[in-house]
Amino acid sequence: MGDDATALAEAIRQGRLSASAAMRAAIEDAERRSSLGAIAYLDPARGLAEAEDAEARLRGDPAAPAPFAGVPSLAKDLGGPFSGFPVAAGSAMLARAPSSADSDLATRLRAAGLCVFGLTTVPEMGLSLSSEPAVGAPCRNPLDETLTPGGSSGGAAAAVCAGIVAIAHATDAGGSIRVPAACCGLVGLKASRGALPAGPLFSNHLGGIASELAICRSVRDLATIFDSARGGSRGPFADPLVEQPAECPMRIGLVTDFGSRTPLDPERAGAVEAAARALEARGHRIAPIGWSRLEAAVAQSGRAFADIVAVNLAQFVEVAALDPDVAQRLTRAFIARGRSLSGTQLWSTLDASVRVARAMWDLFEEVDCLLTPMLAQAPLPLGAFPFDHDDTDLQIDRMTAFAPLAALANISGVPALTLPFGADEKGLPLPVQLLAPMGRDLHLIALARALEAEGRWRHRFPLAGLAA
Repeated sequence: MGDDATALAEAIRQGRLSASAAMRAAIEDAERRSSLGAIAYLDPARGLAEAEDAEARLRGDPAAPAPFAGVPSLAKDLGGPFSGFPVAAGSAMLARAPSSADSDLATRLRAAGLCVFGLTTVPEMGLSLSSEPAVGAPCRNPLDETLTPGGSSGGAAAAVCAGIVAIAHATDAGGSIRVPAACCGLVGLKASRGALPAGPLFSNHLGGIASELAICRSVRDLATIFDSARGGSRGPFADPLVEQPAECPMRIGLVTDFGSRTPLDPERAGAVEAAARALEARGHRIAPIGWSRLEAAVAQSGRAFADIVAVNLAQFVEVAALDPDVAQRLTRAFIARGRSLSGTQLWSTLDASVRVARAMWDLFEEVDCLLTPMLAQAPLPLGAFPFDHDDTDLQIDRMTAFAPLAALANISGVPALTLPFGADEKGLPLPVQLLAPMGRDLHLIALARALEAEGRWRHRFPLAGLAA
């Protein structure tokens, strides 16, 4: 774990590296690795100014530095804004006009010490599990540049995987933190609903299915940024009681298949079984959970995600007076879907979401958490999620086939975490996913620490600023 944001912050705090030097290294690496397409908007001057401010704060209060003081980072080109950075959501519909204010989460990430110098690539309006925007270059997976790094936080994952930055802002409405983290051998958490702030504009609220935080190179980085950002979210949901993990063994429900319609790659099935054995060796109890227990909730989650995203997009286009004619064909289809949904149809979707949440609560009466594969197969080639059609259900089906249990956490509101647990024969990560009841995010982090300690994954690329 010597090449993560914690290590970089320690080097800055101890004077072995200045925040400005760390920022210059990150900017140089971003420019050198521009062919990855990870960064949609770069502002070196602003990044250096933020680094200089961090140095001044360190000089002013060296005894109590922020946990990531002076650490370079990137924001996502989607979600809650960071002041001074112009979000375009990968679309020609939005002009690059800088935001005048931080979101609540951006304020907390900056208070944690992160210094932002650009925006990472996303698919148009976040509508894909591959980050190939309508404007700008497609984002490539640093581990194999013919493959996707995932989406919609694919640019964030590619930048962290490549070592340009150690940690990057990300959002997750249907797996958009966890899928890119899984594709790139990183750690990501979709937190409990309400645990993290989404205001004051709630521009990425999406009826409560979306969550924002970060993609990280280590579990300790994730634990620190979650602790820095959580609590006091000021609506629209009550803050969940985030429970400390108990010392007693957990009952872990093990999911090892996605049913006959979605074959699971044998290496990824093997990884989740190996993770179960590792946790069992630490005293936890493993209980198999059949696909039939999850199948209906997964199907309902996919439909709910599609409807909620479509209605939100249609409303956003109307309120912001955007021109959908300049959007990609599939994006226009999602807008049309949102416009065509009646109030009673949307209400039916929301009712189904409530039943998904209840189904998860019922399951967690039997086990304390779930251990599942994150992806059904290896990262897909670029172009696997095309926008040259208007079949929104086909897009949802393709995304569900790739990451079957991704949207389930968003619709139900439960926390879900992914991390790599080994590599396949091509050197690509073998990710696993952990899910728990609402408020038990720290339980997932504790289990993730145990799995990370097995040492089954190593980052391929050194971290800018620490590489020397």
